[in-house]
Amino acid sequence: MMENMKLKKWVDEMAALCQPDRVEWITGEEAQLDELRAQACATGELIPLNPDKLPGCYLHRSAQNDVARVEGRTFICSRQERDCGPTNNWMEPKKAYDLAYGLFKGSMKGRTMYVIPYAMGPLGSPFSKIGVELTDSIYVVLNMRIMARIGDPVLKALGDGDFVKGLHAKKDLDAENRYILHFPEDNTILSINSGYGGNVLLGKKCFALRIASNLARKEGWLAEHMLILGVEYPDHHTEYVATAFPSACGKTNLAMLIPPELYRKAGYKVWCVGDDIAWLRPGKDGRLYAVNPEAGFFGVAPGTNAKSNYNALAATRKNAIFTNVVQNLDDNTVWWEGLDHNPPANALNWKGEKWAAASGEKGAHPNSRFTAPVENCPSLSPEYENPDGVPITAIIFGGRRKKTTPLVFQSFNWEHGVFIGSTMASETTAAAAGAVGTVRRDPMAMLPFCGYHMGDYFAHWLEVGKTLSHAPKIFHVNWFRQDDEGHFLWPGYGDNMRVLMWILDRCAGRAHAHETAIGYMPDPADINTDGLDIAPETMQELLSIDREGWKEEIHGIDAFYQRFDRLPEELKQELKALDARLNHE
Repeated sequence: MMENMKLKKWVDEMAALCQPDRVEWITGEEAQLDELRAQACATGELIPLNPDKLPGCYLHRSAQNDVARVEGRTFICSRQERDCGPTNNWMEPKKAYDLAYGLFKGSMKGRTMYVIPYAMGPLGSPFSKIGVELTDSIYVVLNMRIMARIGDPVLKALGDGDFVKGLHAKKDLDAENRYILHFPEDNTILSINSGYGGNVLLGKKCFALRIASNLARKEGWLAEHMLILGVEYPDHHTEYVATAFPSACGKTNLAMLIPPELYRKAGYKVWCVGDDIAWLRPGKDGRLYAVNPEAGFFGVAPGTNAKSNYNALAATRKNAIFTNVVQNLDDNTVWWEGLDHNPPANALNWKGEKWAAASGEKGAHPNSRFTAPVENCPSLSPEYENPDGVPITAIIFGGRRKKTTPLVFQSFNWEHGVFIGSTMASETTAAAAGAVGTVRRDPMAMLPFCGYHMGDYFAHWLEVGKTLSHAPKIFHVNWFRQDDEGHFLWPGYGDNMRVLMWILDRCAGRAHAHETAIGYMPDPADINTDGLDIAPETMQELLSIDREGWKEEIHGIDAFYQRFDRLPEELKQELKALDARLNHE
């Protein structure tokens, strides 16, 4: 089976460095995975859950100092610091390798090194890329089984080709020596002293965004932090959109949206292609096509419930792994804040301690997670495995703003759309570090995940647009506009489809819009509000432009742009044009 001498040589070298007791190649066969599950349950690394209520599901508790991505210890190790850019942490490659290999030396003594060949994207697809992760964590193996295609079929597809190298060791989970290092010129990822999914499932943000964004730039495509969904019309044709939101803006909820009753009765359906990452390539027909490179969902548990996201909850009901949630000891199931209003009376919290809701302390960690296979999702698109991807009609950016940004607006053109994406912002919530209400810029929702200089990233977006004769139209949405008392004006959840329909109708030339200083906007009557208890004056407020707020926004954008020494001239001109429109209309 082993045709790839580069792979064999690298595995041998890393095994000599880490000194595991044995090396085990992951074939992907269920018998092997079952044995690993049994081992993990025997050591307490996994806790099997109720086989009747949650078949094939397990609970995991991470170390208490290891519960989230560590952006301060995540580095881009490009050869030139200027290629890393001002929004990433940089470390010189030789220094990074020396540091990491010093930590990796002997790190797997007494342990097994697992070799996981994995594919991001459907095997055989022109979109797809292959990686190999070496790890000493069964938790990683079993999560990678959910999140990617793994094992012998991937090795066969790889042949003697190139692959992205990933080396992970739990070591002793020392937070002071925790590093996640990316080497874009070497297609290599090193992760040490963490066991948390976001730091150690190397196919996800590390490969599929930070390394892939570099590959995409070289090869003429886009690797994006985007959901992909399809709206199927009553005549059975489907239009697809790709959407980028910062955290806490409802990305997964939109990806798995259930249409409101008036659309369901009319025969509309919504299909989830992916909830987190999209790889987009220009097609021969001048359109942009997208695949979801993942095979699973890595979702935040708190707040996920039957109302907020029925389909996500359904996806967790079998063959899922829950991390840092509450264990209900009465029936050996799981619970988290926001699941329902019935916290278990006899329970252990995410630390494994006896817990009662009356204590006032959270039972589940705020960043507790589930990994669940995509095939569990009731709304999974029939086109999910399409090797050619799905054609993207619209790209939607969004953020969480109380006042400034209207419910929806459309860019004037691709360049203006890139400007809108590059200036995306959200106001911080109580769950985020820092002052509540602070505006944080997160261009294209890629600020923590772009693997190179973000000014060059914006330029790449502009270049990709020039290759598209039928480029997607670009929009911005804000579900979170509030009145003066702090009440949300828009109902959100499934009713966001009403805005999606205006967007798709605009793309088809069917919907009205008027030109404003910030872009094309609908009139209140252009959004279908049938069956909604929403007053006309509320719709007017949702679609109004806060001119003074936007003038302040100009200053915020300008200050953000000052960070970039390689900002495309087109974006500078877009900012000037916005300023002129706001001040001279």
